[in-house]
Amino acid sequence: MPSKDKTDFQTQKKYFHRQRSCLFKLFIGLPLLVIMCILVEWSYMSNDNQKHAPPSFLSKHFAELQNSSTYDDPAGSQSLRSFFQSEFGISSQSYYMLQQGVYWPGPHRPTTNLSMSTSPEHTKFTIQNLKESYQTGEELFVTVHAKDFNNNSKGYGGDFFQAKLFWSKSKASVFGEVVDLLNGSYSVRFLLPWVGEAQVAVRLIHSSEAVQVLKHHRDTDSDRVYFNGYYEASGPNKTRLSEVVECNVKWDKNGLESLGTKNCCCEYSDPRTKETWRCKKPKSLPCSALVYHSMGSYRNRLTKEEKALMEKTNKGISGDENIIKILHSPGNKTIDVTEKCQPALHTPVPAGFFLDDVWTSFVCNISHFTLQTTTKCLKDKHIYMMGDSTMRQWFEFFVKTIPTLKQMNLHVQYNAGPLMAVDVENNIDLHWRAHGFPLRTFKTAVASLHYISNEIDDLAGGPHTIIMLNLGPHFTTYPLDFFTLRVLRIRKAVLALLQRAPDTTVIIKTVNTGYKDVFGSDWYSLQLDRVLRWAFQDVGVYILDVWQMTACHYSEENIHPGPIIIKNEIDVLLSFICPY
Repeated sequence: MPSKDKTDFQTQKKYFHRQRSCLFKLFIGLPLLVIMCILVEWSYMSNDNQKHAPPSFLSKHFAELQNSSTYDDPAGSQSLRSFFQSEFGISSQSYYMLQQGVYWPGPHRPTTNLSMSTSPEHTKFTIQNLKESYQTGEELFVTVHAKDFNNNSKGYGGDFFQAKLFWSKSKASVFGEVVDLLNGSYSVRFLLPWVGEAQVAVRLIHSSEAVQVLKHHRDTDSDRVYFNGYYEASGPNKTRLSEVVECNVKWDKNGLESLGTKNCCCEYSDPRTKETWRCKKPKSLPCSALVYHSMGSYRNRLTKEEKALMEKTNKGISGDENIIKILHSPGNKTIDVTEKCQPALHTPVPAGFFLDDVWTSFVCNISHFTLQTTTKCLKDKHIYMMGDSTMRQWFEFFVKTIPTLKQMNLHVQYNAGPLMAVDVENNIDLHWRAHGFPLRTFKTAVASLHYISNEIDDLAGGPHTIIMLNLGPHFTTYPLDFFTLRVLRIRKAVLALLQRAPDTTVIIKTVNTGYKDVFGSDWYSLQLDRVLRWAFQDVGVYILDVWQMTACHYSEENIHPGPIIIKNEIDVLLSFICPY
């Protein structure tokens, strides 16, 4: 009988070849959105032996939408399918692709103790059919065998692994594509892009059991991150009255309803997005007295058993330590990308690789920019950045790099913005603005917090306008349906912008890695990243993948990537804006 390793290797080879054949058939037979959704970077897939119908997370909440004052009865008596079609132009086929994208398999049995979970010490990886040497552009396959703390092989999938190929001396690394075979084994595919040597590294980010903990708390206590609302008003004898109360998103489930019901709260509904932010009513001040917003705090509701599962987060696993030798292969089209950067390009896995700390993209032919070429690229541009602090890092890079770009003092709280810099000599104006509620930040004026879709609606656009946006880290604890609706509103605004000004450049920055706890796990981020990519794959915008870049680099992981990664992100960004 064939060994389990050999059987798994044959299975994974068949899987990847079947996927390529399937993708080609899809390419010639289905709409672009469906094709692009399928090509999005998934880290799990079904095998031939086990098929699971993905649950509809949005349909679960749809009944509440019709009864919730968060929405102005957006669908009435329409079905979920017709609501998404009429409101956002999302077909039922596209909606189903989203369900497949965010589906994650779990254990087939209840987890009664820690020993049943995946053990990073006992889990191993092996290189399949290792050769004496390879050529650039070839693929390397690795199999991961998950075992529990009793050294028993796992019989189901759902573990969250990340893998990379690397060589420290040349500061080289590339992201590996992990596929869940749903039987306790995982296939990892690597492309071999550089000449020299390489080794494999695999990390267990979360066991399948820990992922269930994350899913449970996202579904039951989204209020474990909460915020403060600051109410102020004039008092007697020129005094100022003030109260601080708890605030959060209005959402009638997932624990967010615990803020209160009926007349408990002041509600602030945005007339355009129909989203509602609410705060507990202050004791003595009117609802109209809300002036400032800030992060409140965290509620850690993990049980003792759940904490034990979460402690086994982000652990390297041991395995084959053989050195892979890679020789040059001339004219390899896989790694010699010559295509000019343009909107709506597919993001492959891998999306590129590091060598000597410089990123080479497999999406399109990127340039590496100097001060002079950076300034030339941004000359005569109105640049609007919208999102979180990882997007603000781009703003800070440009201000620091371009001597003629001067930041204005707008007398606002820096972390929330808005921020603005101007280069009069080169006619550049640069703006950064936070994405609005929910926002984990220091005390800042509520009037400064704008929803991204509203900001886009208020821009004329045109050939000199560049819009960059991202969304993710501040939404990790919230229901996927809440995040999806926010993203779809932004998508709708982008489509309208490109309709009135089709020569506007729009760039979507994906979510990056760096979170490792119950409030901001990389697993949460991956789920949000999939929603974001799904929503914008067919819109005609640039998608700048930073997930793979941050996951494979040697620098210590941080939600705010270090200078080396930021510089490489900027090179890709500028290559989108100025594809020389």
